[in-house]
Amino acid sequence: MNTLIYNTAGILTGLRGAAARAQGSIRIRNGRIAEIGDLSPLPGEIALDAKGGVVTPGLVSTHHHLFQTMLKGIPAAINKPLEPWLRLVPNTYWSRIDERALSVAARVGMVELLLSGCTTVADHHYLFSGLYAYNPADVLFETARQLGLRYVLARGGTTQARKFDTDEIIPAPTEPLDVMLRRVGDLVGRYHDPSPTSRCRVAFAPNTPTWGVTPTELRESASAVRSMGIRLHSHLSETTNYVKFCLETYGMRPLQFVAEHDWVGPDVWFAHLVHLDESEIALMVETGTGMAHCPQSNCRLGSGIAPAAALDARGGRVSLAVDGAASNEACDMGAEMHCAWMIHRAVHGADAVTAEDVMRWSTSSGASVLGYSELGSVAIGQIADLVVHRLDSPRHAGLHDPLIAPVVSGAASVRHVLVGGEPVVVDGTVPGLDLERLLDEARSVVGCLDRKTP
Repeated sequence: MNTLIYNTAGILTGLRGAAARAQGSIRIRNGRIAEIGDLSPLPGEIALDAKGGVVTPGLVSTHHHLFQTMLKGIPAAINKPLEPWLRLVPNTYWSRIDERALSVAARVGMVELLLSGCTTVADHHYLFSGLYAYNPADVLFETARQLGLRYVLARGGTTQARKFDTDEIIPAPTEPLDVMLRRVGDLVGRYHDPSPTSRCRVAFAPNTPTWGVTPTELRESASAVRSMGIRLHSHLSETTNYVKFCLETYGMRPLQFVAEHDWVGPDVWFAHLVHLDESEIALMVETGTGMAHCPQSNCRLGSGIAPAAALDARGGRVSLAVDGAASNEACDMGAEMHCAWMIHRAVHGADAVTAEDVMRWSTSSGASVLGYSELGSVAIGQIADLVVHRLDSPRHAGLHDPLIAPVVSGAASVRHVLVGGEPVVVDGTVPGLDLERLLDEARSVVGCLDRKTP
């Protein structure tokens, strides 16, 4: 499908400096960007009218928990910080999530991601249990395939059980490390495509490197999964308890601890990293380890503000992510970009981060963190994952610089989304999706989850 996107207000390219903006039309040939500039339609070419909208690369969310899409706003946990929230939400509800619940959760989450301009998501799914009569990975990959989203399964799990303060909670599933690694290897064989245009990839992602596995297992797993040719991911330093535990147990801070066990490098990225000190920021830069910055979730749980702007300014690798909807109540990358743009300025001043910085975190930097070198920017030769953001709602009226609208105007307002040049959102809708039916299914799933006993 060869396409010309024309009548744009301009382009935010996802690149740095003067290259962050461009003007004109975009020609797509064989799924890649062929030309940018003053262009006219060619015979047989599909002409896609941007209607004065802004074009950006497809957004990349580098840390998510799609199963949580049906766990938004749990009343018992809505005002709780991370540790009690973990007990009251994912650890209370995980055993109730059957195949239908996961399928609906994944579809709702992916649809919202697409409608906010997200074309690639890394989903940290850590619930693999013998209690399930289905394979979660199959459900997740199939849902992404049907919707046309690029999907990275960060295959989680834990070897260590975690005790909570009530016996009513069924402990989250654990696996011996050799079993976990074998299952990850099976997924790599079935789903992982390392090619530049891949829509399916696998990463290894224990829940936490501090509590979820032993230090010996941490080093063993790093060696084993690198031999599979896949990346490493986990949560780290989300709250001060991460730091306190590592200092008391290992005599070092969390990032120093994982570095001692081979869990840093350009093939590693961590979610959150809220509580980094200057030495850890320097270590992130030195090793090329990536950050998945989750500002809305960190705000919602009262965890703090990650030093994303400081890491970026020092040459570190910052990406953006919406995290799970159970600690965000949404899967909207537009709202996530707006939050990221605001919170660093609130703390560090109005020049702390620009709209172009946030767009780069959300596109080219996120693609790089996930190992996609040919995604994430509007440039000739790049894969045509593109978004046309509309500028025709009241929130856009009066903008003197329309190009920054996708970041500064609040929530997403998307007209078209292309993945590899193929339309996956057309005029603000997902083709073939019965949205009313999906929302009815979501209401039914929430009712079932609330009625089920652990």
